[in-house]
Amino acid sequence: MAWGLAWALIGGGFGLVPAAQAQQRHIVMASTTSTEQSGLFGHLLPAFKAATGIDVRVVALGTGQALDMARRGDADVVFVHDQAAEEKFVADGFGLKRQAVMYNDFIVVGPKADPAAVKGGDVLGALKKLAGSPAGFISRGDKSGTHAAELRYWKAAGIDLAATKPAGYKECGCGMGPALNMAASLNAHVLADRGTWLSFKNRGELAVLVEGDTRLFNQYGVIVVNPARHPHVKQALAQQFADWVVSPAGQASIAAYKIGGEQLFFPNAGK
Repeated sequence: MAWGLAWALIGGGFGLVPAAQAQQRHIVMASTTSTEQSGLFGHLLPAFKAATGIDVRVVALGTGQALDMARRGDADVVFVHDQAAEEKFVADGFGLKRQAVMYNDFIVVGPKADPAAVKGGDVLGALKKLAGSPAGFISRGDKSGTHAAELRYWKAAGIDLAATKPAGYKECGCGMGPALNMAASLNAHVLADRGTWLSFKNRGELAVLVEGDTRLFNQYGVIVVNPARHPHVKQALAQQFADWVVSPAGQASIAAYKIGGEQLFFPNAGK
C-alpha cells in the first residue's frame, strides 16, 4: 500500500508538472498608457498568444514609471516611447537591448474655435502663443513619454516652466485618456499621441490643431529586462515577445490595427 501510495504521489507529481509549467507561461510587460488606451494591445497580444501560447500581462503606466517598475525587477519586458530614457535604461545595465518597433506622432489638440490661433504645423510656435494667452493647457505631468516630449517642446520654444508656468497650465498627473477627458471638460489644449486621440470618443469641442511638425515624431521601442540584475525575470519568454513584435508577423499585426479605417501605428523595426 505504501508503494502504491508512493507511486501515486510520484505519478501525480509528474502529472502536475506540465500544468505548473503552463501556468508560468506568462510575462509581465510594463508599457505606456497610449499603447493600452489606444486599443493596440487588445488587438496585438491575442495574435502573439496564438503564435506562442504566452500570455502577456500589461501594466500600463507612463514611460518613466514603466522603466522604474522594470528597474525594480517587477516586469520582464518594457514597451515604451522615450528613446533617450530607454537608451539610458540599457546603458545602466537594466535592459538587454533596445529595438525599434513602431511609430506614430504627437498632436496638439484644442478647442475647434482655436482662440489662441495656434492651428498649423509648428509646435514650438503654438506653445509660444499658448504661453502668452490665458488658454488652458493640460499636461500629463506623470513622467510619461508624452510628458517628456511636452517638456522638450516647451524648452525648445524658450519657455522655462520651472520659473513660470503659463496662466492656464494644469498638471493632471494622469494617463493620456484622463488628460484628454480633462481637456474636453475644460475646453483646453493638450499634447496627445495620435493613437489615443483616434480611439478617444469624448471629444467635446476638441479638434486637432497642430500636426505635421517633424519634431512630433513618436518612436516606440521594446527592451527585455536584464536577468543579470534580476535573476527571476523570464528572459526567454520575454525575448520571444520582443522577437515576435519586430518579426514580419508582429509588424503586420501592428499595421493591421485601424480605427475607422485609419492606421494608428506604423511598424519600423530594424530602422
